Amino acid sequence: MTLPVFDLCLKNGSVVLPDATVVTDVYVRDGRIARIGGQGDAGRVIDCTGLTILPGVIDTQVHFREPGLTGAEDLATGSMAAVMGGVTAVFEMPNTKPATDCPEAVVSKLEHARGRMWCDHAFYVGATTDNADRCGELEMLPGTAGIKIFMGSSTGNLLVSDDGVLERVLRSGRRRVAIHAEDESRLHERLSERRPGDPSSHPVWRDDETALRATRRIVHLARRTGRRIHVLHITTPAELEFLSGHKDIASCEVTPQHLTLAGEEAYAELGTLAQMNPPIRGRAWRDGLWYWLGQGVPDIIGSDHAPHTLEAKQRSYPETPSGMPGVQTLLPLMLDHVAHGRLSLRRVVDMTSAGPQRLFGLVRKGRIAVGYDADFSVVDLAARWTVQQEWLASKCGWSPFVGRELMGRPMGTIIRGNVVMWEGQLAPTAQGAPLLFEATDRPQGA
Repeated sequence: MTLPVFDLCLKNGSVVLPDATVVTDVYVRDGRIARIGGQGDAGRVIDCTGLTILPGVIDTQVHFREPGLTGAEDLATGSMAAVMGGVTAVFEMPNTKPATDCPEAVVSKLEHARGRMWCDHAFYVGATTDNADRCGELEMLPGTAGIKIFMGSSTGNLLVSDDGVLERVLRSGRRRVAIHAEDESRLHERLSERRPGDPSSHPVWRDDETALRATRRIVHLARRTGRRIHVLHITTPAELEFLSGHKDIASCEVTPQHLTLAGEEAYAELGTLAQMNPPIRGRAWRDGLWYWLGQGVPDIIGSDHAPHTLEAKQRSYPETPSGMPGVQTLLPLMLDHVAHGRLSLRRVVDMTSAGPQRLFGLVRKGRIAVGYDADFSVVDLAARWTVQQEWLASKCGWSPFVGRELMGRPMGTIIRGNVVMWEGQLAPTAQGAPLLFEATDRPQGA
């Protein structure tokens, strides 16, 4: 009897399947999962004894800064950081220079990504006053993750703070809209709360009410228009309590940074390296996020990877830019939280793989099942290690988590059957491809 021939076999790993975690073999053919268990010949066999094989991690909020802001990051270096950290796919944000707010900008990003991005990818289109009525057309462009609204903390056309324009955006199209929810008018009212040279005043200026007011406004408009929304980087327990009553129309995200850092230590130890929008808040806020995560309210984990150069971050507050790198540390931080019993590995998988697929309609992503893309994040749950500067791949060259000891480490990143990272070594070439979405993709033969 002739055994089937496969391209790749991941052997003896602890495989996180949709309904159970089992020690078995996974076989890959033509970039997709072809068999789970059983026997077969494969062109390449990787012994995964002692390792855990997760569905590929999808980071639905990254800023890779290309075009125009590439001193801190670009599509190549940002995606390299992603795969070094076990991330197989990303949604990239539109606040570049020029902004990604038209078909030509999307096409340009896709062209610049070809042969340079290490992970699979899609690009958000930024809503503006000028394109508000065309968002339904723009969200259907190939390679597009959907529409992103900045209610606060952006500049130029990408800032959409007026309810009338927001409603026009929500009425144009049908895919889930991603929201940065901070109230711009309150930010202006509270500018005097910033204390020069003191980044710990950042969360005083951008207080709970700034976030909650914007979240309430956008949910009200979502109800009026019948449009599903996704509220990014939630930082306050009050927002999660409010959103728990609106799960039919509003999903939401939390970040590893807000689940890990507390303002009492972060600003004293890191200074402006801890500055981001919405801000790192105090310990009580962080604990509140964990409470609501335990209640099941946050849907997904996103890194909000937003690098700046060390030179820019070392200016005196408030002249410093907000944002920190995070795509490479997303999975390691969440594995460490698993090791400390704060959530289950299965919940991490749901929030980084199945959840993104479910919310955004990704095609063939988000689970280990026959017929799905062969995307795997292979991890060693027992590895105790320290985040070192030399491990970082982001062009910005720093992380707020350098020196932190963690339990659980990414060992391999496999995308559509391509082993793009194994034990810290990258493949010779970048092989990322545009993501497909149910809303925009026509199956072959349709």
